[in-house]
Amino acid sequence: MAADLSRNFTHLARVNIPGGGQVRVDGNYCYVGHMDAPTGTTILDVSDPRNPVVLSTLMLDDPWSHTHKVRVQGDIMVVNYEQNKRHFHRKGEGLIEYTATMQAKEGRDPTDAELAEFLAVTVADIPTLRESARRGYHDGGFRIYDVGDRRNPKLLCHEKTHGFGVHRFDMDENYLYMSTEMPGYVGNILIVYDYANPSKPVEVGRWAMPEQENFDNARPTWKGYAKRLHHTQRVGNELWASCWHAGFRVIDATDIGAMKTVCSFDYHPPSKHPTHTVKPLPQLIDGRRYAVCVDEEHAHKKGQLPAHLWVFDVTDFSDIKFVSTFHMSELDSPWATGAFRFGAHQFQEVIHGTTIFCAWFAGGLRAIDLSNPADPTEIGHFIPTPTGGHPAPQSNDVFVDDRGLVYLIDRLEGLDILEFNPA
Repeated sequence: MAADLSRNFTHLARVNIPGGGQVRVDGNYCYVGHMDAPTGTTILDVSDPRNPVVLSTLMLDDPWSHTHKVRVQGDIMVVNYEQNKRHFHRKGEGLIEYTATMQAKEGRDPTDAELAEFLAVTVADIPTLRESARRGYHDGGFRIYDVGDRRNPKLLCHEKTHGFGVHRFDMDENYLYMSTEMPGYVGNILIVYDYANPSKPVEVGRWAMPEQENFDNARPTWKGYAKRLHHTQRVGNELWASCWHAGFRVIDATDIGAMKTVCSFDYHPPSKHPTHTVKPLPQLIDGRRYAVCVDEEHAHKKGQLPAHLWVFDVTDFSDIKFVSTFHMSELDSPWATGAFRFGAHQFQEVIHGTTIFCAWFAGGLRAIDLSNPADPTEIGHFIPTPTGGHPAPQSNDVFVDDRGLVYLIDRLEGLDILEFNPA
């Protein structure tokens, strides 16, 4: 079976740490943001990639938040602060609304069974949702640490935003690009912070799709928050924004205080899955510019393709063209199971050349050659063997360091360090 699980990859090490949402590597250090409380962020020394060493792990104070994303510039580390299991806990608001409706209509409180049916949860979940609704959530935002001593990170600030808090984000030497809920909008928008003083970051710009605006409690154009910002990535003076069920946008960030949308492209329909990440390849191919885009697998409907990779010709923002797609069959993984997600999730955010490394939940890691954008070709793969009693891997994020080593984090358990050896 081992030959089926790996092709053109050499496995260097596995670290059995709790599941992670993001992995980043800077120099000799690897940073992992964990999915679930109480584990927050782990820092590892990977100077010897065959023998990684855990230097420190930040723990969370309570189970209501998670810090599953992490970015680093020099000795400054930033982690998100977001409501843990946010979509479940927000159902607590529905509990309150449904109770008020029943009182107005029938003069009584709904039973726990009625609430469970309305909210699509179990009766056993109702006490948790009542507690969630009672306490609310007030810690969302991000934290900045000084990691000059990787064994002893020092908290510099906890900047609070709104609602769920911050999801995925980007960071460079000047700014933090935070995807967060904010008052007056439905769904996450972009807030840009100057962190020249990392103990007191300052908002310097914001961007949202006009349809998200909900000031003075006026109804937004879009119902609900299915169409929202997932996150942006900066490329020169452009920000490439994945916008969930609204496709993607390109934002001119030349003036960070007055960002402007210069491209809007939505491929929903036909796609049933939300846009997770989009970014252009670092070089032109035959004089044309191409972008790679990945959807995230959520609830899979029988008869529909699992989430996959797209390639678009973005040479002319006024005329975006579909070029190709890359798919993976459930037959390609021995761990495909209806109990866990199978399809695509995330490719490496720092792209070198035309090889894309993409995390496929139960399909592991896929190496895809895009030198011919019209014909994506798999040139390697690695599928982790599940550990910790889990029936399938759930590969969540991938990073390629300056040495070309590949780091694959599983959202359930484990970090794998790999060397890519293309034939």
